[in-house]
Amino acid sequence: MNTQVSWDPLLIQRYNRPGPRYTSYPTAVEFAAVDNDQTELQAFAERDPAKPLSLYLHIPFCRHVCYYCGCNKIVTKDTSKARPYLDILKREIDAKAALLEQHANGQPQIVEQLHLGGGTPTFLSDDELQELVEHLRRRFAFSNAASADYSIEIDPRELRPGTLVLLRKLGFNRVSYGVQDLQPEVQAAVNRVQSEEMIREVMAEARALGFRSINIDLIYGLPHQSLASFDQTLDTIIDMRPDRLSVFNYAHLPERFKPQRRINGDDLPDAQEKLAILGHCIQRLGAAGYQYIGMDHFALPDDELSVAQNSGKLHRNFQGYTTHSQCDLIGFGVSSISQIGDYYLQNQVGIEGYEKALAAEQLPLARQIKTSHDDRVRRYVITQLLCHLQVSFASIDQRFNIDSRTYLADSLQRLQPMIDDQLVAVDADSIRILDRGQLLVRNACMAFDEYLQQHEQQRFSKAI
Repeated sequence: MNTQVSWDPLLIQRYNRPGPRYTSYPTAVEFAAVDNDQTELQAFAERDPAKPLSLYLHIPFCRHVCYYCGCNKIVTKDTSKARPYLDILKREIDAKAALLEQHANGQPQIVEQLHLGGGTPTFLSDDELQELVEHLRRRFAFSNAASADYSIEIDPRELRPGTLVLLRKLGFNRVSYGVQDLQPEVQAAVNRVQSEEMIREVMAEARALGFRSINIDLIYGLPHQSLASFDQTLDTIIDMRPDRLSVFNYAHLPERFKPQRRINGDDLPDAQEKLAILGHCIQRLGAAGYQYIGMDHFALPDDELSVAQNSGKLHRNFQGYTTHSQCDLIGFGVSSISQIGDYYLQNQVGIEGYEKALAAEQLPLARQIKTSHDDRVRRYVITQLLCHLQVSFASIDQRFNIDSRTYLADSLQRLQPMIDDQLVAVDADSIRILDRGQLLVRNACMAFDEYLQQHEQQRFSKAI
């Protein structure tokens, strides 16, 4: 993979239009509402029990509201609210574990990947975190392989003394810290104040405890950010040397996300400055030795993401880029999404509906879709482009028993402007994203998205 990304701001501005992030195809906006759990029961019944599992648990609580945030969350300082949620979450775990065992002749299912997200998972007390993980370990067989990936998202402000020690003892080997920006004026404007010293301390502790991969989240486009101020943040972050970096674009959508109404739009960097921040960030991280994985993500060359990408084994799902493509994804908690075989299944978004379904001994399914043959063809193409920047026609033909050049003729025609601009190359053998097109890979994927041709693109954030 090319670690140095080509930067052409005029070209990026021309192609910078709204589009999906493709953590799935079809994307979540295509999921249909349901009023029972029959589709999910069918998905479990049809599942291949030989496939390992990736588990995602959504803990929706936060003690503080970050004004930029668009996640499904409940802001409260009342930690007692965690107990009833934890109890009902364990009920969902039991129900799905029983279904998995039922269709695997009673054999516990192997877990290769676990991720706790939110919200702020460490809103749960240390005792509650231990109770939850021990409950999971009673219901599933967790892999001890070196490649097993057990991760958790952490707000450094909410990290108690001893929590990282406990998490490491419980088997977590990867941690992600939400930092966003280190400049005091920016932090105050988004209500997320945390000192450089705090970040350095939690980084050093995670290193000392032997977490094998540490991720830091940053956001560009926040109020009061400038090229100069973000460069100062990058100086510090590069010196900390996290294994991975996620550098997200802030999409200001106050009409959709109420907390964003507390951000003064006049304080946001203009489009030119925001683009300059991104371009400088890419240049700085590349010079510091980070590999551009794609779509906001960077990793050191020896990190598992880089290794997987370089060996052609990188995958993408609702957890973003991942090294565990062979897993079925099972979601637990409000709004979580499962991917079981050909099915995508999303839980109830609100706690009331979630609890009501489980109290009635039903799975808390709210929305679903089963992929068609056409969906699977296009999903494969999109995933290969996002992960590896190329896909061969022979691999599509063999996998799906089609003549892919004929089958995808309309999509290839939609790619023509990007071909003319030397962003994409299509020849007799393959579709390839060229160096100039790496930052615009979402645009190339959009050419293969049949649903997007039917929708308003404003339903999505811009590509850059």
